[in-house]
Amino acid sequence: MAIKQVMFTFPEHLIKEPIIYNLSQKFKIVPNIRRADVTENRGWIMLEMEGAEEEIERGIAWVQSQGVRVDPVVGDVVEG
Repeated sequence: MAIKQVMFTFPEHLIKEPIIYNLSQKFKIVPNIRRADVTENRGWIMLEMEGAEEEIERGIAWVQSQGVRVDPVVGDVVEG
């Protein structure tokens, strides 16, 4: 099992969409939200994903295809 930490940045039109839920349903990934800041017109989430490396990569590609920006996170997202 691999663990990958990423930051999702959501455009305004996707703020209310269940992207993380759908990610966990479509792929064998366990998401763990480590930090987040979401308002009516912007949002970002630091997410830890656990699963097979291939599933994580497929999941990230799917999230990006939905219009979410995905960036890698370096270091412990909880401790900053």
